[in-house]
Amino acid sequence: MGVRKVKAAETAAALKQAARQQFAERGYLNTKITDITTAAGRATGSFYEHFASKEELLQALLADMEGQASDHFDSAEHPPHDLTSAGQLRDHLAVAWGVMRDNRAVQAALFESAIATGPASGVLWDQLAGGTSVLRDHLEYLRATGHQLPGDPVLVAAAMGAMLSLLAYALPPAGPGQQDSSPAPVYSDPDVIDTLTRLLLHGLAGSPAS
Repeated sequence: MGVRKVKAAETAAALKQAARQQFAERGYLNTKITDITTAAGRATGSFYEHFASKEELLQALLADMEGQASDHFDSAEHPPHDLTSAGQLRDHLAVAWGVMRDNRAVQAALFESAIATGPASGVLWDQLAGGTSVLRDHLEYLRATGHQLPGDPVLVAAAMGAMLSLLAYALPPAGPGQQDSSPAPVYSDPDVIDTLTRLLLHGLAGSPAS
């Protein structure tokens, strides 16, 4: 890779990192492009060499999030796709939850952006349906093998994604000082993942063995 390409890649990475920081501190709607470039230590003009708008930058951050999840699910260690297995369901939820927690500022920005466009735009649905394609594929596999799903795979996957994403947005991360700084309760990541696994696997009726 040439020197120019290396510098361009470094600038793009710096702008993305600065955007995450500014979105976390100011919120997506209150963040200006100049806030991002100043935090990144870059000239304002350099932003437009990489992104046409703040929204395009947000979509690039979303693509990075989806890439994190895909890197895990596409690995050779990933087991066959049977979400009726408690272990495999928990593994999927843990990966999705971890990616959302690692990118909480991006999650919040996506919500802000989608809400600002209005419900009639369909942006939030597109995000849910597009971001849960891995879950949808697994659910379609189950249906093809004769398993009876509670609904259409697209809707079920989107509902699962909605539960995960809104919880990741609403719950503060567990850690030192978090309990005192937020009125929201603090749950550990295993608490959340185990609860969602049991809820999705058995529903409110509970396990047949219970």
